[in-house]
Amino acid sequence: MQKNLYFIIILFCLSSCYTYQVKKQADPATANNEELKKGGAPTNISSAQMKTAESLNPNAQQAPAPINIQERLAPNKNVKINVDGKTYKVIVDKWESDSLVVHPVHQPKKILKFHKNQINAEKIGEKRFSQPIADIITVTVYAGIAVGIWSLLR
Repeated sequence: MQKNLYFIIILFCLSSCYTYQVKKQADPATANNEELKKGGAPTNISSAQMKTAESLNPNAQQAPAPINIQERLAPNKNVKINVDGKTYKVIVDKWESDSLVVHPVHQPKKILKFHKNQINAEKIGEKRFSQPIADIITVTVYAGIAVGIWSLLR
């Protein structure tokens, strides 16, 4: 029993509350439809303008705004990028014209360069704190402490 408890405690000590999360682009058409369903008017388009636009071209969908890679990959950011099908966890150093200069997270002396056309802009994950993971770890640790106290008192 104690071996399993120690193993679980060690696993949670090694786990991290930080994850790489990909930002999803907000689709303006979807946001306007959700506002209409809630009964509110869209903030930037009047209902008359919306009806006119729909009647002119009902099947047209707005193209998503292009993702500016250079803004998303600012210096000193810890990111997970996909380059030519291979995933890298890197820290951005700088931009040299159209090339991104980075180093792997745990290897600061190793320098990598990628052209901005090689990077998949839709799969750029930024390292962020994950509250659900932190909550799960906290509850599990509290449960482990309770089991430990219970086993000592028994």
